Amino acid sequence: MQTPYVIIDLDIVETKFRELSEALHSTELCYAVKANPGKPVIERLAALGASFDVASVPEIDLVLSCGVEPARISFGNTIKKQRDIAYAAQQGITRFTVDTMSELHKVLAEVPQAEVCVRLFHDCEGADWPLSKKFGCGFADAKKILIAAGNAGCTTGISFHVGSQQRNLDAWLAPLQLCQQLITEVAQETVAPEFVNLGGGYPGSYLDDTPHISVYGDAIRKSLYDVFGSNTPRLMAEPGRYLVADAGTLHTEVVLVSDRDIDARRWVYVDCGVFGGLAETLGESIRYRLHTEHDADAPSSQIVLAGPTCDSADIIYDKAGYFLPDALQVGEVIRIASTGAYTTSYSAIGFNGFAPLAQGYINIVAMREPAA
Repeated sequence: MQTPYVIIDLDIVETKFRELSEALHSTELCYAVKANPGKPVIERLAALGASFDVASVPEIDLVLSCGVEPARISFGNTIKKQRDIAYAAQQGITRFTVDTMSELHKVLAEVPQAEVCVRLFHDCEGADWPLSKKFGCGFADAKKILIAAGNAGCTTGISFHVGSQQRNLDAWLAPLQLCQQLITEVAQETVAPEFVNLGGGYPGSYLDDTPHISVYGDAIRKSLYDVFGSNTPRLMAEPGRYLVADAGTLHTEVVLVSDRDIDARRWVYVDCGVFGGLAETLGESIRYRLHTEHDADAPSSQIVLAGPTCDSADIIYDKAGYFLPDALQVGEVIRIASTGAYTTSYSAIGFNGFAPLAQGYINIVAMREPAA
């Protein structure tokens, strides 16, 4: 394949799914398709018994085309067109997430007895890629929506998201406490919410170390017990990054190595930048591990890493203090590790004429028994 491209190891995707299933046992795992919508990824996870969190009609069609039953699909986007809700309902999908009363009304108009998940706002402190106020509602609004949905005959639940690449093991405790309070107060007015969606946040392996997923599982189970005791509600989660990030390696060619008199550092330009799939390097939030063909102990110098486009925002790393070998030459390939998540799905379509980031797969035919 011509660079830039990502190679996904589907066996690693499977291993990650099994590890997370064990860490969050008795939790329904709904893969966030937006993380990597590659059809072989969907097919492998479907064969393992995963459910799926989708954000649009094309994602619905993709997951259905892989043989996934509508009961295993959750329309998790809180911003949906009425006709898209209707389309999902026509396909047999009954799970919808909302965070406003107006969105609930749209769902009830198409699916009168839907399974409604109300998303709480969370400030995402401790996450490398935090989420904004675009998603989630406060406690008072959540209570009103849950009561309205319960009174309409819906099965209800509560979700939250602690932010992507969350490195605080205690991040789930505070929102779980809010969930418990909501369940108690809503039960006094209508049918109590039946489930809690733990969202995402489970990390990939980047430059900064994170605990093993089993440690996350222990911490989350402790938080669940501290909040609910032995009366834990039905659980769901929406992993994306954790399942696919470490399965991917991005290959990008060095286009130019420049010594510029305006900067003491070398500038290394590669053929995949912020607009080509490395959007999560904006603000240098996600810091990937870089590998070259040169020996690990080869002489190296601090660099600025930038993409190929005619846009001044296309600087991958400037302040993070990256070093690359002094012997690095034009035409050589840099391998960027753990790039299976939010790369191809963030890649621009033809900006400056550059093609979208390509993706290939290995271990595509290997299948295992569904996870327990």
